[in-house]
Amino acid sequence: MGRVGLINSGGASTGAGDLAQAVRTAVINKRAGGTGLITGRKAFQRPTGEGIELLHAVQDVDLDEAITVA
Repeated sequence: MGRVGLINSGGASTGAGDLAQAVRTAVINKRAGGTGLITGRKAFQRPTGEGIELLHAVQDVDLDEAITVA
């Protein structure tokens, strides 16, 4: 039946380490050939500026051509 796209969930917001954890998950997802990453609670359960910073960091991983499928 072919390959199926994988979308990883970022999990619940746990506090100060969320940014690093989201970036790590984004890198793993991209290297594993994932097609998406759910970051809702990590981004939206915090002040707007911090949420935007987290989303931009994940987006930077996705746009970085140096990070490729392993």
